[in-house]
Amino acid sequence: MSRPLRILLSCQQSLQNYALPAYRFWRTYFIAGLREAGHEVFEVPDTDWARALLPLSATELNQWRNEQWSRTLAFVRATPGLDLFLGYLYSRQIEPSALKELRTLGIRTVNFFCDNVREFRRLPVQFAPFDLHWVPEYDALPLYAARNWPALFAPMPCWVAPARRVAQETTSECIVFIGRRDPLRSALLAHAARANLPLKLYGAGWSNAAEPAAIASAAAQPNPSVRARLSDWKDFYRRQGPGPTWRRFSGSGTPTPDATFDFSSWSHAAPDDDGYAQITASSAITLGVNRCPPPAGGGGRPLVYSRLRDIEAPMLGACYLTEWAPELASLYEVGSEIEIYRDEHELVAQARALLADPARRHRLRLAALRRAHADHTIGATLTKIATRLGLPS
Repeated sequence: MSRPLRILLSCQQSLQNYALPAYRFWRTYFIAGLREAGHEVFEVPDTDWARALLPLSATELNQWRNEQWSRTLAFVRATPGLDLFLGYLYSRQIEPSALKELRTLGIRTVNFFCDNVREFRRLPVQFAPFDLHWVPEYDALPLYAARNWPALFAPMPCWVAPARRVAQETTSECIVFIGRRDPLRSALLAHAARANLPLKLYGAGWSNAAEPAAIASAAAQPNPSVRARLSDWKDFYRRQGPGPTWRRFSGSGTPTPDATFDFSSWSHAAPDDDGYAQITASSAITLGVNRCPPPAGGGGRPLVYSRLRDIEAPMLGACYLTEWAPELASLYEVGSEIEIYRDEHELVAQARALLADPARRHRLRLAALRRAHADHTIGATLTKIATRLGLPS
């Protein structure tokens, strides 16, 4: 008989705001999405999952794991009837013996992890105890198959407030990209700027002028100890092997930032959450960029895989033009819900065609909005997980 699931959630919650890449939104997305689907969500009080992502020493990390998982198991024993432990955990955060005890107590365990193809050539053994792995990248599925670990392909977990689920009528003629500058994005968008597309670029690094906020953020990064740095190198070697480790150590193959193009005329400060949603929804075209450097910046072609924005932008009602990735054909009807490009030339051609056809842009907004909220919600994924694990929801 169907009923709501009672879910214990671990998704980078923290007791303070750390100088780490954006992570706090995961809690908002997971909790709101699970509750909207009717599930009960539990969190272990006074726990700080994100702290383990700081450059801790091996001693500090072991102490953190002991404390964190002891609190978690104590909470579980005091909270009868839990069905599922749902985590977004890195290998360094995992205590396999605690996960095994959860399973002994009758609680199924699932871990969501993204950026698998960028982080790993071989999955860390710490992932082994989970009953199921929520995997948002097609190219990562062979990694799980190689370990003979059960994996479910499902979209990135995303939630948008109901008031923002609207395909806006807009007279804006701007093409926007929101995100930090990096060498691959620079090369792509420099071509678009030279083609005189009406770009607006929001985020750190696009202006050639120094950005005090970015400098302050960098200065706030903790300075790891020698022991912590050695631990980081050992962990990288286990994940990536000798070749990428040598390239990282020697600096060989590291891309040089594109210093030849001045984006200052297109540059805007990174928006806050409300600004992000409004800009994404109201712009004529919202761009997605799915490329990233290979591990350690070493040689080879850039990696391309679907990102959170491929779910988030359509959920916000954007007219969405994104870079091809292998997952997209299973998520959307390309051409009638979203549009894609494969290189800088196709980006310019697709953008120009969309700018010239406002009616088609609005049809794309409506169709992608409907598809994302019908098929790609956290609740829809939990239904698949429950079916896979034989849970009653």
